[in-house]
Amino acid sequence: MSKGVYIYGAGGHARVIVDILISERKKVLGFIDDDPAKWGKNNFGYEVIGYDAFLEQREGMGFWVIIGIGDHVVRKRVAANMEIAGKAQFDTAVHSSAVIGINTSIGQGTVVMAGAVINCGSTIGQHVIINTGASIDHDCKIDEFVHVSPGAHLGGGVVIGAGSWIGLGALIINNCRIGRNAIVGIGAVVIRDIPDSCVVAGNPAHILRMNEERG
Repeated sequence: MSKGVYIYGAGGHARVIVDILISERKKVLGFIDDDPAKWGKNNFGYEVIGYDAFLEQREGMGFWVIIGIGDHVVRKRVAANMEIAGKAQFDTAVHSSAVIGINTSIGQGTVVMAGAVINCGSTIGQHVIINTGASIDHDCKIDEFVHVSPGAHLGGGVVIGAGSWIGLGALIINNCRIGRNAIVGIGAVVIRDIPDSCVVAGNPAHILRMNEERG
């Protein structure tokens, strides 16, 4: 076993991260969650503790953490709060079955799930989720707090702006640019650039409405 890691969040997404950390031979130290109903309960056999109590326990001590929350607005708020606390170091979790190409950069706090592929020359920002079986082809640039859902596929040279969500099974052709805070619907086929804060769906993908930015 290598370093020990805490997971912030105790829902389904957080439990998947347990599997990733185990595959990397890292030690799961427990869950942190804001919901008092979950405190003290075992989650896969690991303790769940509230954030304030956790900080008291770890006062003056550093710790490694992964944010196990799918919603990018909540994930961003948690990351900011932990940075203010001053002792958090954000770990990167990459499942042992994922394929990572050469000259690929993966930012702190990012999670790459089972069966995902990130090809050569791609840059993945901080606190990104590359979900199960998703593929990122060569020379893509994925900004911070993006979520690429299971089975989504990006062609080479795709750029995705911060806080965007790419739905299950979506397809994005080579060299498309997806703006920040955009939503690409389930199974959408994107063949042209998508502006900031747009919700798109369909084949080919078309704009349905604007996405009001939260947080």
